[in-house]
Amino acid sequence: MAVTDEAILKIKAMIRSGELKPGDRLPPEKELSESLGLSRSSLREAVKALEVIRVLDVRRGDGTYVTSLNPGLLLDAMSFVLEIHQDASVLELFEVRRMLEPAAAALAAQRITAADVEHLRGLLAEVHGTTSVDDLVAHDMVFHRYITQLSGNAYLTQLLDTLSSSTLRARVWRGLSEEGTVERTLTEHHLIVDALEMGDAELTSAQATVHISGVVAWLRKALG
Repeated sequence: MAVTDEAILKIKAMIRSGELKPGDRLPPEKELSESLGLSRSSLREAVKALEVIRVLDVRRGDGTYVTSLNPGLLLDAMSFVLEIHQDASVLELFEVRRMLEPAAAALAAQRITAADVEHLRGLLAEVHGTTSVDDLVAHDMVFHRYITQLSGNAYLTQLLDTLSSSTLRARVWRGLSEEGTVERTLTEHHLIVDALEMGDAELTSAQATVHISGVVAWLRKALG
């Protein structure tokens, strides 16, 4: 094992054990390297790597701290990776959404309130036949984000939000090249909300699957 990898694992072990908690300041470099049996150079490289993925926060002139470790922060690095993918990779991202989003919607069906249903119906009322493609995409993102937030799983919500943002270009592409996109999307959204209102997790999952599968099928055909 590379010495830097070993250093990363040892710091991770300190966090998992609770020896280092979110917001804690790491011991000085010399002290920490000696206690872990590592060279200062390998420790320094490990800290740099963990800073990149938002586990550690290096504050110049102050010290190195464990971040809040919240889902949004930890998954932020993933968004960079997804954003540099080419259009051909977008299909795979949509396939991941098709696996995860119905599960999130099913969880939402178990937690949704009458006020949540009213809010979702209000969002649907903002979309009509003359809605522009840009506005449709913006509405679609808000609609899906609200439902995934109702799942109660912060990691799942952030992951799906990241996937949704990374596929924005493909969704705009679809809207510009297919007729009836607004009407079809609105109909599918109504069916999802109807299932949510009934509190039927299985039906909600099925409607979400159909909704995303339509985009996947179109994208697979468009990419040849």
